[in-house]
Amino acid sequence: MTRVLPIGPRAFLVELADLDATLALFDALAADPVAGVAEIVPAARTLMVTTDPGVPADAALARAVLAREPAPGTAPAPRSAETVEIPVTYDGEDLAEVATLMGLTTDEVIAAHQAATWQVAFCGFAPGFAYMTCADARFDLPRRPAPRTRIPAGSVALAGRFCGIYPQASPGGWQLIGRTEVPMFDLTRDVPALLRPGVRARFVSGSARVHLVTVPDPAPVTGLRVVQTAFPILVQDAGRMGQAGQGVSASGALDLGALRRANRAVGNPAGEAALEITLGPVR
Repeated sequence: MTRVLPIGPRAFLVELADLDATLALFDALAADPVAGVAEIVPAARTLMVTTDPGVPADAALARAVLAREPAPGTAPAPRSAETVEIPVTYDGEDLAEVATLMGLTTDEVIAAHQAATWQVAFCGFAPGFAYMTCADARFDLPRRPAPRTRIPAGSVALAGRFCGIYPQASPGGWQLIGRTEVPMFDLTRDVPALLRPGVRARFVSGSARVHLVTVPDPAPVTGLRVVQTAFPILVQDAGRMGQAGQGVSASGALDLGALRRANRAVGNPAGEAALEITLGPVR
């Protein structure tokens, strides 16, 4: 049963029966966009729909979105032609346990993991963390009974019907089967997240070659010196709209109107970064 849940004046949540139904509607909306929709963020059973400025997330827009919903049982279409090859060292702490759960040897688990084509269904948890699915039902595995307090960056893990790679060290309860040196989230890339909704991934045995780039020292600059503040002062700009699909929230200044007015007052572009002062006194 599909239903629409309001979030705010410019956003609502479409709740669907399962992941396949969610991705089928996501595909349909990508193929036949609804006017006024700014961004669609998929999750396991929901699509968050946000609108362009001045476009209300009202009943009329919800009806237009639901009109794209495919018939029940429609399989998700391939959402991208892009395939990423990820080298993995299969030495995860839970590899033997995963083999037992799947009724396979560890070598057979590795072979099955490499034989599958994994496709990113959605991103979340942390910027660059992709939830990948495949057609092999044997990979529908339980989470660990107790999560670990720290999982190293690059860990390749399985849980539910998903495979994921931790972009940074963090707690987690997924089954660890290996590790990769390929960065999942890198701000120096044009698109920081390597794995985005729709991208396919194939896993191979081996280690990645990491190429280091020498960055010259920045030239000396002048600026403002904070002498006194009672609360933290933040550097904020207009945010990163349209990146939620990579697991990156819009963020930005709390008062966008004040940011734009301040920038206009000194001749800056409207979204230029500024010091955000929430409470004083500040010198």
